[in-house]
Amino acid sequence: MIHYKSREEVELIKESALILGKAHGEVAKMVKPGVKTIELDQIAEEFIRDHGGVPSFKNYNGFPSSLCISLNENVVHGFPSEYELKEGDIISVDCGVYYKSFHSDSAYTYPVGEVSREVMQLLKVTKESLYKGIEMAVYGNRIGDLAYAIQNHVEQYGYGVVRELVGHGIGRDLHEGPEVPNYGKRGKGAKLKEGLVIAIEPMINLGTKNVVQEADGWTIRTADRRPSAHYEHTVAIFETGTEILTTHKFIEENFKF
Repeated sequence: MIHYKSREEVELIKESALILGKAHGEVAKMVKPGVKTIELDQIAEEFIRDHGGVPSFKNYNGFPSSLCISLNENVVHGFPSEYELKEGDIISVDCGVYYKSFHSDSAYTYPVGEVSREVMQLLKVTKESLYKGIEMAVYGNRIGDLAYAIQNHVEQYGYGVVRELVGHGIGRDLHEGPEVPNYGKRGKGAKLKEGLVIAIEPMINLGTKNVVQEADGWTIRTADRRPSAHYEHTVAIFETGTEILTTHKFIEENFKF
């Protein structure tokens, strides 16, 4: 079901999103070779709880961690673990915060040390596609308009757009309607109306669009085991303009490429 938000409710989501952005910034300081991914999870959870929030993902449908940490060929929903980051990895960090009865959700993919030019381009183009989608996420447009913008941008580079996983509405529930795919046709899908809050999250593969689920029942990886990138913002639609509620500012202040 789609739940439209008042301005006051969107302000509460922004408060949640600020805690989220700063938690991402604390994680960003630690993304380097030799760091265990479980340490990143601990840093995020401690920061969120110290600031009055609750990690949205922890115990959500049984998910065991505060962060989804997906390495290299893993697209989303990976578990933090004792794995130590190494030079040449890429790591997608997806996090949500529940605060004052509202959720926020954002994600960012990092290169660890030096990665190949091919992989750096994947990260760059996937991040660009997020903002291409946001440019089309305006009052009166349809979901298909932003979905097409993402797909059209990344497919120029021969990348695969994951079909099985999509963005979503967000608010009092972590996942609300409508679904927000990263592929589609202009003029199709739900209309973007006043007070709609959605998480836009391109999940883009260097190779095939096809994915498989690992035996843990959560982790989704590329079928060809080539790298995948994931960036996400929570945005609010108003007739007066679209507002990005989450921020990557604290990541980019604390992580140097």
